[in-house]
Formats: sequence, structure tokens, C-alpha cells
Amino acid sequence: MPLDNRTASSQSLKLYRELADWYPLLTPVADYAEEAAFYRSLFEAHCRRPPRTLLDLGSGGGHNAAYLKATLACTLVDLEPAMLALSRRLNPECEHIQGDMRSIRLGRLFDCVFLHDAVSYMTSRTDLVRAIATAFEHTAPGGVAMFQPDFVSETFKSSTETGGSEDNCRALRYIEWRWIPDSRTDTYVTDMAYLLRHENGVVEVHHDRHYMGLFPRAVWLELIAAAGFEPLAVPFKHSSLSNTGHEIFLGLRPATNANK
Repeated sequence: MPLDNRTASSQSLKLYRELADWYPLLTPVADYAEEAAFYRSLFEAHCRRPPRTLLDLGSGGGHNAAYLKATLACTLVDLEPAMLALSRRLNPECEHIQGDMRSIRLGRLFDCVFLHDAVSYMTSRTDLVRAIATAFEHTAPGGVAMFQPDFVSETFKSSTETGGSEDNCRALRYIEWRWIPDSRTDTYVTDMAYLLRHENGVVEVHHDRHYMGLFPRAVWLELIAAAGFEPLAVPFKHSSLSNTGHEIFLGLRPATNANK
């Protein structure tokens, strides 16, 4: 498969489409409890208004929302219908909307706006600017937007990772291989191989190539500020990443002068 400059919307990824039903075995819902609790604590600490509503842009299977919905009324937006269908089963009390984080406009404001690792699919600075602008347009005065890219340029290292899980009748195992093409400075590639074991014991092998954006920390802070937010970087306090230098970026919308 040749390398190209695919955008988030042009990538045809099996994991989010025909293999979406296997997604909960790739990253089980239970694995998100600690992470979601940390996100909630950041919203509560930095929101300058009572945090009651949340817009999740790039919500995927709704695994973070499964925990955040306990205290926040969640509106979940994702590009892929199959992922929204997963989330609807997990989070039937939440509102679900199909849309692109770069262009969707709901005409509503939320206390908290959340762009989890789906923001990593912004493969150009133009895409990233548009996604951040969407977050600003939906963040209420005094509210907070949160951006959680998998990597920034300063912390990225080519690496591999393995994992997976099983339920009563099916199992999934994967290998994830992250690397930077020689010709690119703002993109990295994640090659994912999945082994899927069906109820009858038959095993299938699939491959996806994910093109991901990779930007310096300073660029994130610059673009968040340019959108109209007060930018802030905070350490990611998670058991697996607390000592890696990983950061989350926040955009604090001023409580006054709501219009730029």
C-alpha cells in the first residue's frame, strides 16, 4: 500500500467500518475507567461554569462517554455510522450525531468539548485548525475544550505494541506498529494487524494503515490560542503514561467576549 497524504475522511479503515463490532475487544470499555475519571477531574478543575454538558467530537465506540455520562449530559459525534451504532448500544441515553469534527456546526454551546485521540487523524495543519475551530464554536463562555493527541513531535518514538481481549465466544489480538515515513515530518503511520477468532474457532487476519498527524507542542498551543482560547498544557496522569511526558491540551474559553 503506497504512502500518500490521506485525510481523516478519506481513510477507509476496516476497524471503524466492517470490523467495528470487534472494536470492544481491541479496547475494552473497562480499560477506560481511570482515563475517564482523569478527564472528568480536568473538566471540573478548569471549567469556569458548572460542567453539565459535554460535546464529544470523534466519540468512536463511546467508551469514554460510558463513564463521563454519569455527571455530564453527553452529545456524541463521530464520522463512522458503525461506530455510532456501537455507542448507541452502550450509551442509549446519550445523543448521537454523525458528523466530521472539522466541519460540523450544531448551533449549540456546551460546557465541555472533548476531542480524544480521534484528533490525531488530523493529518495537516489545515485540518487541525478546522477541528480546533469547531471546538471553539461549540464551547460556551467560561467552558473548556480538551484535546488529547496520541503524540506530539517531541515525544514520538517508533515503536510496537500488542494487545487484545476476548469474551465468552470470540477473541481479538493485535499488533500495532508506529513509524514515520522518511519523506514526512508532520505525519506518522500506524500499521495495525488484527487476528480475529470467531465462535467456531476460525481465525481471520486483517490489516489497516492509519495516517496520523504529528505536530510540535508549540504548534498545538499556538493554534488553540489562535482559535480564541486560552491554551494550557497539563500532564496526562494515567498509570501507563504518567512518566512519559505525555500531555493533554486544554482550551479555556473566556467567560466574557464570547464572540471573536
